[in-house]
Amino acid sequence: MTGPTFTQMPRYTLGDWDNKAAVRVRKNNYRLPDDLEHQLASRDWFAPAFMPYIEHPLIDKAGRATAQRLAANHLVHFLDYTTLLEHRVVNRAVETIVHGELAVPIPCQMKTAGLQLYTDEGYHALFSNEVAEQIAALYDIRDRPLPRRIGRLLGVIDATTPPDHPLAWFLLGFVSETIIAKELLSITRETLVSTVYQMLRNHLEDEARHSRYFSEVFQYLWSALAPDQRALAARLLLDVVGLYFEPDTPWLMHSLASVGFDEQDSLKIVANLLQPDAHARRVRSGAVSTFAAMQQAGFFDDALNRQMFFQAGFIDG
Repeated sequence: MTGPTFTQMPRYTLGDWDNKAAVRVRKNNYRLPDDLEHQLASRDWFAPAFMPYIEHPLIDKAGRATAQRLAANHLVHFLDYTTLLEHRVVNRAVETIVHGELAVPIPCQMKTAGLQLYTDEGYHALFSNEVAEQIAALYDIRDRPLPRRIGRLLGVIDATTPPDHPLAWFLLGFVSETIIAKELLSITRETLVSTVYQMLRNHLEDEARHSRYFSEVFQYLWSALAPDQRALAARLLLDVVGLYFEPDTPWLMHSLASVGFDEQDSLKIVANLLQPDAHARRVRSGAVSTFAAMQQAGFFDDALNRQMFFQAGFIDG
């Protein structure tokens, strides 16, 4: 297997990392604001776009305090997930690039940018955990189980043979880093608690560069994979993309119960998330950048690949 020649390859950089990466230039301490109580009168803990259930009539009837507690629960869960994702999935994916575990020659620029990205993700895990611990202490949130998605993603590795682990790890990271939450781009400073807003904005600015990097690496890798490895990658991508958009229903039911909703009402609240076509709609909306990178790499030039993703409802025929 051979990759593109050196003169054909993109630069594979994170774009002026020393002057743009949050870990290098952002000096925030990410402590909750002194006027938190005042801010919570008009701001939210988390973007409603990430919690579509929050607008259910039963929650609206329960009042703002209940909605704020549910948002706090969801933010802590999201930040716990982020901390684990950055350490156990994304940085493991980067290791396959930096340490030559993938069966392609790795350019020096790609390794250097990978090490920078690894540093970014460690910082993202740090500040995600710092904010999560503060909110958990504020609301006495003690039950913080492993997010279901993390377990499912790690299960992808368990289901592949050891020789294929590096490719599977890389694909987990590729999908994660190219799923850019479009809703974050529209968040204004007045929408969220100031600390949460600043954290998410700093994270997003880094992730935009990470998305470009992983897209380039995927295109480079795809051009070098043998046919049998392409077939394996296609099957893995179909599963992995789907996993990233599955709701953590057991956790959500527990969160609703923690504010007093019984099982019957909780099932009503989550019903829309579980509709047969809801999952495919989330994939289509959230994986736009992932599919664009796959398209640019020539992934969908293969009729079998197009058919698989079409039958799953993820793309048009």
